[in-house]
Amino acid sequence: MTAHSGPSVDPELVSFLSFWADAGVDVAYAEAAQDRLKPPPPRVMPTRAAAPPALPPAARAGPSTTSSIDISTALDDARRMAAAAPDLAALEAAIAAFDGCPLKTQGAARAVFARGRPDAPVMIVGEGPGADEDRQGEPFVGRAGKLLDRMLAAAGLVDQVFITNTVFWRPPGNRTPTLAEQAVCRPFVERAIALVKPKVLVLAGGASAKSMLNTTEGILSLHGRWSDWTSEDGRITLPALPTLHPAFLLRQPGAKKKAWADLMTLMARLEDSQ
Repeated sequence: MTAHSGPSVDPELVSFLSFWADAGVDVAYAEAAQDRLKPPPPRVMPTRAAAPPALPPAARAGPSTTSSIDISTALDDARRMAAAAPDLAALEAAIAAFDGCPLKTQGAARAVFARGRPDAPVMIVGEGPGADEDRQGEPFVGRAGKLLDRMLAAAGLVDQVFITNTVFWRPPGNRTPTLAEQAVCRPFVERAIALVKPKVLVLAGGASAKSMLNTTEGILSLHGRWSDWTSEDGRITLPALPTLHPAFLLRQPGAKKKAWADLMTLMARLEDSQ
């Protein structure tokens, strides 16, 4: 008797669904599939309604703009709160109390600060929390984080890293954080660097590399090339190595060899610094 295997699975479909899972899409828009390529039905122009009565000036003004965040003021607050943190625990509490990042009020469940060794020789700065990180309260704990951990283990760096992000609240839909959002969080990132005192920085992904190095170059051009990162006050300068984000490697497995070459570059730098 011939054994029958289970139903076949289209690998392209699996890859497509994995891509959207990595992007943070965890619910369906509708129960039934919809043909998005089907031509839409002809539009019926509605009868034009009479214009509504004019609103008084106070009503036309809408909500008060005082509730919007002033980035300049938020940045001053971030600098003050970060500088006052004597250790990483106090810094984490300061981040949680900080109200100057717009992302805090855009659906994030919590602030996500860091994980890893508090005096690590390597500090990894990623982009921002995703859905799994938002739920668990630690950076790089989803599929991309598990891949990062496997890569670090293969390189012998499991207990040699401190991991954080350029922003501490999940951007809606896992979008790339804006430069303004990264800017108001940067004093906390810099204070973390000052407290951990790493030997090198690893900048995971284009959003991190562009923000930390103040560049417009893409990650495929930047990765594997050492640059100097300098703190805003000029007191700290560290070698920084941009590399491909693990989430990108999940979508483009062929790029893993480039990320591994970056890790080897990092290991060589660490050996030279001993």
